[in-house]
Amino acid sequence: MIAGLSGDSGKTITSLSLATALSRKGLVVSAFKKGPDYIDAAWLTNTSHAPCRNLDTYLVAPSDVYRAFTVNAQSNGVSIIEGNRGLFDGKDISGTHSSAGLAELLQAPVILVVDVTKTTRTIAALVKGCMDFDPELNIAGIILNKVAGSRHKNIITDSIKKYCDVPVLGAIPKLGDDTSIIPGRHLGLVTPSEHEKGGEIESKLLEIANDYLDIDGILNIANNAKPLEIADQSTSNEYNENDVKIGYFSDSVFTFYYPENLEALEKSGAELIAISSIDDTELPEIDGLYIGGGFPETQADRLVDNKSMIESVRKAAVSGLPIYAECGGLIYLSRTLVWNKRLYPMAGVFPLDLKINKKPVGHGYTMLKIDNANPFFEIGTEIKGHEFHYSGIFEKQSKLGFERLGSCMNVETGVGLGKKRDGLVFNNVLACYTHIHADGVKDWAPSIIKRARQFKEKRDGTDLSANGRSSGAGNHSINGRQLSFTNTVHT
Repeated sequence: MIAGLSGDSGKTITSLSLATALSRKGLVVSAFKKGPDYIDAAWLTNTSHAPCRNLDTYLVAPSDVYRAFTVNAQSNGVSIIEGNRGLFDGKDISGTHSSAGLAELLQAPVILVVDVTKTTRTIAALVKGCMDFDPELNIAGIILNKVAGSRHKNIITDSIKKYCDVPVLGAIPKLGDDTSIIPGRHLGLVTPSEHEKGGEIESKLLEIANDYLDIDGILNIANNAKPLEIADQSTSNEYNENDVKIGYFSDSVFTFYYPENLEALEKSGAELIAISSIDDTELPEIDGLYIGGGFPETQADRLVDNKSMIESVRKAAVSGLPIYAECGGLIYLSRTLVWNKRLYPMAGVFPLDLKINKKPVGHGYTMLKIDNANPFFEIGTEIKGHEFHYSGIFEKQSKLGFERLGSCMNVETGVGLGKKRDGLVFNNVLACYTHIHADGVKDWAPSIIKRARQFKEKRDGTDLSANGRSSGAGNHSINGRQLSFTNTVHT
């Protein structure tokens, strides 16, 4: 695990540089990101040339996190886990769901990246404090970041050697801010799909690794990690025939999808159809649509210029197409979006007017409880998720309440839409700010597939409920005209 003392300590640049160098050496690299994160994971996917998996014991049960790691880590390669926040930072005073807790679950040796700006010998005290804070944790090496020069490096290295007896495995100089390697913006780094200089970045990362990291020393630590027993890979799926088509927006705007979410849809019976919200002119014939998160605000001009796709989605929602949307998908289905003092008309499925604020509106783990009828979840279901959004409802609209919007989620932890509500419902559409992980919400994918089968049956006059299949998604009837909330699409 590549961990740090805080956010912005240099974990991402170090992890990416290491993954790039090891891949160039011909090693198989399995990349993982601790915690809920899409952008760092996307860059790790690029540098390791394999899907990066997120590991989070809040979103997913520890046993399933362990399974995800052991099943996806290559036994003949090197696994890199990028931590998040500070090493011991968790959900509470006990450090629950921290990077340290994940490292102990997986018995992963920890290499600590430390920002040494304007400090020398004190760094040894910080490292020693981390080692004594949790003696069970294997802090196996240190990488110094933002080193001012050789004298600075030598004093810190010698201090750590004397007081901590742990090797310094790298010393990265001041490289400017992170944007000198990968540009940043309001939600973190720019996504790989929006960056045109992938080859140039890879060269910089390789240079950092070769010039400033002890690759052989790091590999030696990896080779001495304790062996793990591979978890049981057997899973039971109610359906395994890909008899419904689920589309999902996949382009430079909408990129926030956990691999497990797409895989869960396939395992439950979906043939996945990638759709571009900016280049395709209309939805193909599909039985359901999944719109993940992303940055609709930064490419709003391209989205609204594609009026035929917006209209196609709006008509599909009216027709009863099952649609599940998260965060960026919620923005796309809203009525308007204000960004940089410009107003952009969105799909208008919900009478919702949003604006991008200067500071985050919602950021962190969420806990939701389903309390109203909706297409995909039973009433009473509890859902763990996460949110990170700068967009929010205009204050005037927020004061009107959510009664006419038909929300189905009570926010017990988090922000959501505000006023402790999230999850807007119209017909077979459910849109929310919360992101979920399919391994932690195991009914999510099967419910979408069931609803898609219902839609396909009605559209084609076929019966997919043969062979013991149930076409119902829950213990309540869900049909746009039968629900108590509005059936009007506002444009």
